[in-house]
Amino acid sequence: MDPASATDYQRLTERLAVFELTPSASEAHGMLCGLICAGHPQAEATWVEELLAGTDLNDLTAQDCRQSLQALADQTREEIVGPGVGLTLLLPGDERPLPERALGLYDWSRGFLYGLGIAGVDEKDISDQAREVLHDFAAITRLDLDALDESEDDEESLTELTEFAWVAAMLMYEERSRREEPN
Repeated sequence: MDPASATDYQRLTERLAVFELTPSASEAHGMLCGLICAGHPQAEATWVEELLAGTDLNDLTAQDCRQSLQALADQTREEIVGPGVGLTLLLPGDERPLPERALGLYDWSRGFLYGLGIAGVDEKDISDQAREVLHDFAAITRLDLDALDESEDDEESLTELTEFAWVAAMLMYEERSRREEPN
């Protein structure tokens, strides 16, 4: 699944809507990224269990969703840990209205923090820079989405926040992966 694909974004959001947790595709992707960036040893399995909690494993909808989630998880892990340019956030496409895209970033950030929490990341165990990243993600989740309009300033601000989220997630991954390396 190509995270940049609006069709896949919408399809995953629709698939997840039938389950108990009902996150958007952005929030679900943020959760996965938080788990991977935290260095959780079973990130993908924990993520799928969290999203599909209480679901009958024989249910065809759940099986279909599980396959989509696994494809996204495989691609996301490769983007984060692989040699490429890094992570692509799963957000509504650029053709969508600004408030919808801002909500996607809000959801992604909230999911990222949730994933870090599930992984047991504690502020006392991370650097000052990583702690600041956590606070910045928390600030994104407090944005006044109702105050947004389609102005050029808001468009630029959203672009900057999206770039920040990408860089901050990769910074968290780099810090946590160094922590896991043997000395």
